[in-house]
Amino acid sequence: MPLCLLFNRLLPSSPLITCHASPAALRTPPSSPSPTLPNLNSTTSVPSLSCALQCPHFQSCSGCTQEQNLHRPNIVDEADDFFKSLGVSDFDFDSCRLWGWRSRAKLAVRGSSMKPLIGLYEEGTHNVVDIPQCKAHHPNINAAVELLRQGITKLNIKPYDEDEGTGELRYVQMAVTTYNTSLPASERYKNGKVQVSLVWNSRNENSHNFEKLNALAHFLWRNGGPRSDVRFIHSVWANFQTSTNNIIFGNRWRHLLGESGFWEHVGGIDMSLAPSSFGQANTQAFDILLRKLQKHVPYGASVTDLYAGAGAIGLSLAATRKCRSVKCVEVNKESKLSFEKTVERLPSYVDSSISWHRADTSVEPLSWLMGSEVVIVDPPRKGLDASLLDALRTISSMERKAKSAPESSYPKVKEEKRPWVLRAMNDSVQIGSKPTLEDSGSLPQTLIYISCGWESFKEDCKSLLSSKKWRLEKAHGFNFFPGTQSIEVLAVFKRGKVAGTDRMYACEGEEKPQGANYRNEPKKSATSPTQIADAAATEPMPNDATETHDNQTDIDRVDAAVLEQISRTFVDVRRTDIGRIRKKLNQG
Repeated sequence: MPLCLLFNRLLPSSPLITCHASPAALRTPPSSPSPTLPNLNSTTSVPSLSCALQCPHFQSCSGCTQEQNLHRPNIVDEADDFFKSLGVSDFDFDSCRLWGWRSRAKLAVRGSSMKPLIGLYEEGTHNVVDIPQCKAHHPNINAAVELLRQGITKLNIKPYDEDEGTGELRYVQMAVTTYNTSLPASERYKNGKVQVSLVWNSRNENSHNFEKLNALAHFLWRNGGPRSDVRFIHSVWANFQTSTNNIIFGNRWRHLLGESGFWEHVGGIDMSLAPSSFGQANTQAFDILLRKLQKHVPYGASVTDLYAGAGAIGLSLAATRKCRSVKCVEVNKESKLSFEKTVERLPSYVDSSISWHRADTSVEPLSWLMGSEVVIVDPPRKGLDASLLDALRTISSMERKAKSAPESSYPKVKEEKRPWVLRAMNDSVQIGSKPTLEDSGSLPQTLIYISCGWESFKEDCKSLLSSKKWRLEKAHGFNFFPGTQSIEVLAVFKRGKVAGTDRMYACEGEEKPQGANYRNEPKKSATSPTQIADAAATEPMPNDATETHDNQTDIDRVDAAVLEQISRTFVDVRRTDIGRIRKKLNQG
């Protein structure tokens, strides 16, 4: 696997930042489709060694802000300095795929039927920039956009006019699925198929212009579906929206043509995604992140996944880490159906207690933290809700109150009659048995923070650490959006202050330092250094010089025992104590 080895500073003391670039990341940038029908086989020149974007739309399009060095955004230096200042000197960064990485795109449709504009808004305006040869898009998204352009012109579809509120086609969402078990894994991405969602300017399918929508859908299917020569259209959906605000989607969806199910294999599971639910734009980078995240979650842990969406993170942990329980919390009701479909395809060996709850994590956040050993947060760009951040900052005091409360103080469960609460309960999904009462009283010892907003993450991170309740143990970076100054961060926090060797090494992939103890090992009876010395002094001493090797073994064993005791009980033992022990062992 190619590696880009990047120095943060040209100083001897600076750590080495390793950027892992997959073979796909260094391939030739994707080419644009033919003006008539999409040409998925054409190639362009190999990019320079500087990993340049080489996109004809860079100057006008607001999507990308960095044209050179796609493998290493400038923000990586800042991130490394930030984490180093907090005691994490081994921050690593994965470059991921550099071109054709975007597998999900929402594009505005403006202009005229003879010259439609399909793309993004120009920075600071609502003027749409046409981007037919976008180098960030999966090549089949560009192919589907070109086919849509032809359909708009041929069928005289009127693009939306924001000023007048007129027109027919407002937006289009293109989502690529690479789920195809009939192909070798190495060929699935380039052969991905596109789910096209047309946002139509009407209330529903009974509107007067629905026949034009239906005709456009059939045009796409006929020229890009399974009976066409190119076969890159997965399905066609319609969304109906008449609002004059900036919200892209309305509440009403309809499946028109193709497969109704949309699947992707990420994090070791088959994930279902409805067109209305949130999906990562860079699915390959997301898969890399999930694989790394899994190593920080102990086997059999109880997990809470906040801002969970359709539950991709939580469910991947249920399958790969055999979690005792997984609780997913998400405010978007559209994610429920995708969650249920994904659960149906989980491996048969998964026997976790799994639940999904439609709820706002900012409302009584402590209730969602209770009962979990690991909490995972994946908030929007603005960062954690203030109430959740406050609950995490004061978690120790909450835990003490919960432990000191007698069992009789737990409220008795009453039959719920309030209609708004009953509706919320109906939006929940429970798979398997519910967590036990014993589990429900615990609070998380590990916090895993996934962030797409660097500035908000820094503020949340400093707030968590200033509370003295959490310590930062590990940080990873991922190039989710090459061509921008945005990176995805995975940060692992543990409860408690930084102190000696008091760390958890139970997670897969970490090396256990000499003298450190696994937290999940059975605890031995506490023994002070003095007691260890006294016990050693009463043991039989060697009778002659032939047993000096055994004597040295005893000394080494006692040294190891003392050092292990230091790591467990934080007793400050000076080297003179160990010297005293050696002296007693050598007496005789």
